[in-house]
Formats: sequence, structure tokens, C-alpha cells
Amino acid sequence: MLIIRCLYACLALLVAMPAAAFETQATAAYVYDLTTDTVLLGKNQDEPLPPASMSKLMTLNMLFEALEDGRVDMDTRFGVSTRAKSMGGSTMFLNERDRPTVEELIQGIVVMSGNDACVVVAEGLAGSEEAFAQQMTDRARDLGMMNSTFANSSGWPDPNHRMSVHDLGILAERLIEHFPEYYGYFAQKEFAFDNRAPSNRFNRNPLLDLGIGADGLKTGHTSEAGYGLVGSAAQGDRRIVFVITGLGSTEARADEAERIVNWAFRQFVQKTIVEEGETVATADVWMGEAKSVNLVTASGQSMLVPALEQDQIEAIATFVEPLVAPVSKGDEVGSLTIQIEGLPNQQVPLLAASDVAEGGFGPRLQVAASVLFARAMDRATGDGSTTEEPIAETQAE
Repeated sequence: MLIIRCLYACLALLVAMPAAAFETQATAAYVYDLTTDTVLLGKNQDEPLPPASMSKLMTLNMLFEALEDGRVDMDTRFGVSTRAKSMGGSTMFLNERDRPTVEELIQGIVVMSGNDACVVVAEGLAGSEEAFAQQMTDRARDLGMMNSTFANSSGWPDPNHRMSVHDLGILAERLIEHFPEYYGYFAQKEFAFDNRAPSNRFNRNPLLDLGIGADGLKTGHTSEAGYGLVGSAAQGDRRIVFVITGLGSTEARADEAERIVNWAFRQFVQKTIVEEGETVATADVWMGEAKSVNLVTASGQSMLVPALEQDQIEAIATFVEPLVAPVSKGDEVGSLTIQIEGLPNQQVPLLAASDVAEGGFGPRLQVAASVLFARAMDRATGDGSTTEEPIAETQAE
């Protein structure tokens, strides 16, 4: 099959230079732009690692789903078992006489990172923490989190308790987009439950006071996992989610998180690459009333591009040529692939811009004559090639 590559001046596209790579000290990192569905950074993103308290986001997801389907409401009260009361680490200092509401438990998990609150939720929803952990693992698979396995509800160290930073990013996106009515709790800076733990009433997220659009989600730390953060920030029309883990201190975590947010918003800009219905190529038509038809984009396409090279983008229109009449307006006949080095390619379907009916006797006679002429020329020159195959793949760069 003949491969034809043609330059179309109407696209006015150049080869892009990659954005400056972000060098992170984190053991694993994932940065994702929700607005444009673009992964900006992935480092060991699918490696199952100890998530520490960042896995509490899955406990919250299970609780939000229970709210969604009506099993509980925000005023539902849960009992506190001796097991929940005995949890160490960060706690709400719950005791067996307490009956905290769902809303108090949400705040206790988000703001205070309460291990006891997580066990209360697990036992209240599933009867036991072991059963709840299995439900978490099963639900993670349903949500596409293939590198997550849960052994408990709190992120307490366990060799069978693992999550990848990519999975944590998937989970963060779900909490933001599927549960907007509860997402505001992640930006809550303080929760003093009954004033029992005044030193543990502050949200540990170091970005909430920086004025950079950060509004979530959850920190984590154990000696095995290091310091980590699942974060999100919105600036203008864009929102990013990021996950880092394996940092050596709270200061390193805060610095790295701020650097990532600034890099993601300053290094990239959102740019409209093509408009819906824009003509990007022309395809020949075989035996039609018209000899060619314009190809237009099925939809507009916006992408993140490196801020310093936003006018340097490569796009390739790929379609089978010539098209065979009849052609109907709106037929999908190819695709436009938009390439920016270092970022995933994006594709937009290409559609026929107009109808092309089958040609009458005259156009068919012209095609037949051109084929016979080509064959005669081949025999005269001794060239063994043939033009009987009318189909060619065309790429317009």
C-alpha cells in the first residue's frame, strides 16, 4: 500500500519541544490535569506502596457511597467499640460511650486523621474491619484501581495494605467529581471534636493556607511509607490532582507539594488546537460527482501545551484515500492526531464535510480512461508496478 505524506499549509503546525521535566525527590509521584485529561508526571505511578493515612480516602469513599445510596445520613450515629477506642496514632480520642455522627466522623477522618474514626466507620458499615477492608479492595477493582489492596480502614502499617500513587489519583478524582457535596470538608482547616485533642485539631495539609488554590485532600505518614500527600488545586478553569510519597520530612513534603502545584500551572497553558468543524485536509474521491471532499474535525480539541512553546504543535491527519463514492456528509473517514512531545497524543475524528454522490457516465468514463492509460504507460516503460489499487493511506502533516 502506497504511503503518501503531504504538508498542508492550512494547519500551520511545527514540531513541539517538551516542557521542562519536573525532577521530584518523591519515591513515587503522579500529577494529573482533570480539565484536559492529561497526565503531566508519572514516577513509579503503578507500583503498590504503603499509603499510610492517604488510604483513608478509600474509607471516606465507602462512607460517601453509603450516604449516596441512603444506608446512612449525616446525622446517623455510630457506636464505638473497644477496638476503635484502643487505636493509637492520630485519633479523635473516642470512647465506648460516644455515639459520633457521620458528619463528625467525616471531619474526624479528614481533619484529625482519626484512626479510631476509621474503625468506627468500618465496623458501622460492614460489621468488622476485616470485612470492610475486603469490601474496599473489591470496590477498588470496580473503580479501576488495580494496584490497591486493603488490610484495614486507617492505613495502619500492614504488609498487605498497598496502593499505587496512580490509584490514589483515580480515587481523588472520584471524590472531587462524584461527591462535590462532601468535597468541601477536605479544605476544612480545623475540627475540635469535643475539644478532646486540641493539639490534633488542625488539618495537616500544608497547602491550604498558601493561596494557590489548594483545597484537599489527605496527608499520610509512617516510618515505612515516609511523608506523602494526595493534593488538589484549582486555578482559573483548570484543576489538577497530584500524589507524592516517600518524602523524608513534613518540610520536604510541603516544599515538594508547593513546587508541583506551581510547576503544573505555570509550565503548561490550556490552548484550543482545533475548532469544531474546522477544515484540516482534502481527500480525493473515486468515481464521484466531485473529485474531492473537505475533511473537518468532529469536535474541538483543547490541550495543555508547554507555556514557552504553545505555538509549536504537530498534528497529522490520517485517512484512506481516495474515498469511494458515494460519500455522505458526516461520515467518519479518518482522524487528526495531535502530538506534543512528552504528553499523550490526542485524537479527533475527521468527517466528510459534504455529500459526494456517485458520478454519472462521464466521471466513470474518465476514471476508466485514466486507469487504462496508466496500464499502457506501465507496459511501455516495462515498469511492473500497477495503479489498479486505488486505495492509499494519506497523512497530512
